[in-house]
Amino acid sequence: MAQVTKDTMIGDLLHIDAGVAPILMGIGMHCLGCPSSQGETIEEAAYVHGIDPAALVEEINKFLARNEK
Repeated sequence: MAQVTKDTMIGDLLHIDAGVAPILMGIGMHCLGCPSSQGETIEEAAYVHGIDPAALVEEINKFLARNEK
């Protein structure tokens, strides 16, 4: 099962499952294709957008777990 951590890069996350994009866009991360966002960690992206990184990681991992079934 794919799992991410707060240290997972956004670019890597999108390679794991591009279907996670709506979650990221939902927190205001609308420039997923720009080079700076690709090089950010989930934690950095969460802080920039005022989101708790642990909560975001949990939401992403729940999404990934549902999609692997």
